[in-house]
Amino acid sequence: MPSFVQELRSAVTGRAAVLVIGALVLQLAFIASYVGAFHSPRPKDVALGVVAPQQITGQLVQRLGGLPGGPLDPRAVDGGEAAAVAKIRERDLDAALVVDPRGTTDTLLVAGGAGASLAQATEAVLTRAEAVEGRKVRTKDVAPSAAGDARGLTSFYLVVGWCVGGYLCAAILAISAGARPANPHRAVIRLGALALYAAAAGLFGAVIAGPVLDALPGGILGLWGLGALVVFAVGATTLALQGLAGIVGIGLAIAIVVVLGNPSAGGAYPYPLLPPFWNAIGPALPPGAGTWSARSLAYFHGNGLTGPLLVLSAWAVAGTVVTMVCAGMRRRGREGDA
Repeated sequence: MPSFVQELRSAVTGRAAVLVIGALVLQLAFIASYVGAFHSPRPKDVALGVVAPQQITGQLVQRLGGLPGGPLDPRAVDGGEAAAVAKIRERDLDAALVVDPRGTTDTLLVAGGAGASLAQATEAVLTRAEAVEGRKVRTKDVAPSAAGDARGLTSFYLVVGWCVGGYLCAAILAISAGARPANPHRAVIRLGALALYAAAAGLFGAVIAGPVLDALPGGILGLWGLGALVVFAVGATTLALQGLAGIVGIGLAIAIVVVLGNPSAGGAYPYPLLPPFWNAIGPALPPGAGTWSARSLAYFHGNGLTGPLLVLSAWAVAGTVVTMVCAGMRRRGREGDA
């Protein structure tokens, strides 16, 4: 009769034990990343334009820039309120303070479409700072979120859904036919299947968020193209990691996209409210680049898209190249063995 140890070894193989330990590490990393990013949001270096009479602009910029904790990164804006509004809509500024030299109430220009939490945090900081000088602030939203887009979060959740679809599609291809494609031809087939899936996922996601639920304004074509790129970038990255590490590559993809990418994407809390680590990595990962791009398409006339689209394209190209290289090396290895 087999002993308990023998039964244990038979029931839980060494490979299974390693995978379970990996799952535990991934779970703990998930908790640490999300709690670390969201447990204490504080504004830091919010790009603030200052519109004021020339004789007080320098002093005001210096005073706002010297607030404890450095919540603001103020800079003077020439051209009046219209110029400040233009810079916010071009995504060069997060907000702007327009000083009224004839009264005691100044105007804070914000962009709710970029995230309600950032607008509220900026308003809170400036309300306190202005109160010290005996002044008040009234807030004006120059790029408000749509009525169906509560707190400007639809873009984030739409991109999260696209990312989930990307790595799930790649994972299913791995489970059904092996984590590593046997040769370049099969790698091309997988990438082709992923591209078709990405096109469908991008279209249906844009239609659901737009016409169906009326949650996100903007044209369908722009969001469709963005969605297809996000899904393909994440899927190709997952295929590449599977080519490098086998089935473990799925876990690595989840670590990059979900554990690191989602909390740093600027969704619930835009970049100036995130701690330094998440603030730094967010724009370089697919969820962050996708969220910024979706908000730009919906609320900012497509401004500020170049950098994020280059990031997504880089992930897509790198994933494709690594997938093909791994498939070629695998074929040569088999030919060498033969």
